[in-house]
Amino acid sequence: MTGTVGADVPAWLGQLAAALPHVTGEQLSRFLPPETGGRSSAVLVLFGEGELGPDVLLIERAHTMRSHAGQPAFPGGALDPADGDPEGDGPVRAALREAAEEVGVEPGSVDVLGVLPALWLPPSGFVVHPVVAWWRDPHAVHVVDAREVAAVARVPLTELADPAARLQVTHPSGWVGPAFEVRDLLVWGFTAGLLDRLLALGGWERPWDRTRSRPLDERTLRLARRGTTPASG
Repeated sequence: MTGTVGADVPAWLGQLAAALPHVTGEQLSRFLPPETGGRSSAVLVLFGEGELGPDVLLIERAHTMRSHAGQPAFPGGALDPADGDPEGDGPVRAALREAAEEVGVEPGSVDVLGVLPALWLPPSGFVVHPVVAWWRDPHAVHVVDAREVAAVARVPLTELADPAARLQVTHPSGWVGPAFEVRDLLVWGFTAGLLDRLLALGGWERPWDRTRSRPLDERTLRLARRGTTPASG
């Protein structure tokens, strides 16, 4: 199963669902895919409704991964040949397959709302297709593949939008980007950048102090350098 495409959504998700067809890559990131090259991948941006209200599913990548080790992320991974064309249904199939393999998300419980424009991850050379979905029938999830995932969490949107949880982080390369301090996690890089834009598009963003900033700690940098080249975006 590959989930249901184009489904009804709750009122709190309506603004984002309506905006998805009109979003451009430039609205999401300054890192856009090159004309050629890169490996196609997909992530599942899964919005649900839990005990604490609307939330989004995040994982912490295993600290032994070759790239982006230890970073909070959306479930996802590279497209397999069986997933199909990156310009067709491939990203949806890959995102749902990876979410099932990593944390046990049942594809039949998910309604796909749309696929955002592809973005570029310079450190690992991935062309990432974000698949946005509504978790129509949520269920318990857990770490299935400990080689890839260290932890899984459903993070309420109210926590992500809380101004006290928001800051900017800086990399020694000079890169500066948004970050979130939630659930004992520092969400930064690609995932934080996309969450930052989705909060705004969904109408959930609250004013926050953009001058609040700190450098990434050495442990985070050490993990991020594993198997990568420049800083994460």
